[in-house]
Amino acid sequence: MSHFIEVGEKTNVFVEDIGRGKPVIFLHGWPVNHKMFEHQMSVLPEKGFRFIGIDLRGYGNSDKPLHGYDYDTMADDVRKVIDQLKLEDAVLAGFSMGGAIAVRYMARHEGKGISKLALLGAAAPVFTERDDFAHGIPKDNVNGLIDGAYADRANMLVDFGSLFFGKDPSEAYNRWFHGLAMEAGPHATIFSARTLRDADLRDDLSSIHVPTAILHGRNDEVCPFELAEILERGIEKSTLIPFEESGHSLFHDEWEKFNEELVRFISE
Repeated sequence: MSHFIEVGEKTNVFVEDIGRGKPVIFLHGWPVNHKMFEHQMSVLPEKGFRFIGIDLRGYGNSDKPLHGYDYDTMADDVRKVIDQLKLEDAVLAGFSMGGAIAVRYMARHEGKGISKLALLGAAAPVFTERDDFAHGIPKDNVNGLIDGAYADRANMLVDFGSLFFGKDPSEAYNRWFHGLAMEAGPHATIFSARTLRDADLRDDLSSIHVPTAILHGRNDEVCPFELAEILERGIEKSTLIPFEESGHSLFHDEWEKFNEELVRFISE
């Protein structure tokens, strides 16, 4: 079943809703959409869980307004989906930028409807280096992505893909994944990258009080593994699960382990 849920004036987000049972809400990363969770979309419903994949505003089949690409607004969008679908006792699973939005949701909305949190290669608590944070990637790297999106977004995404995957995908998979990124609005891609570059979620971590699984690739060149270690120290009831053979794309590089760990966590 698919839904278009109104989250603001003249703005609807697309939600893929498959299966029955405990709901697992997936928030995708920059700059793709819910289809990145293809392995989970096919496996979780077979195991008795309800897959709910949200296309964030600006991405996939959702509307692409000019504004609203800050974490507060996107977390508010998630709240409206949860309220509209009357979700309770759900698992919130956020990848990369989606992980950052999940952290902001837990703080801003006091974890409404969420009983467990999964942070997957999360771009949190801070994505870029700054004077009081020596981790993350240089801000100039993100500025390069933004400049590339203005000049030749398709080519910029090819270059980004070379950092994204820890294990080379097939040519067919690579083309498909690139196509997901090109479904985003160009302005959404740019404005969300600015949020990734500038946001600071360190103060949000103490607001998370549910069991939290932190899945992260050891060889992640987009969100360095140190970010996962900082999340584990900052979130009570959290467990860090390293993926020794993965880059940023742990859902692809070690997809079977990814599913096993996610199902184990959901089932506990």
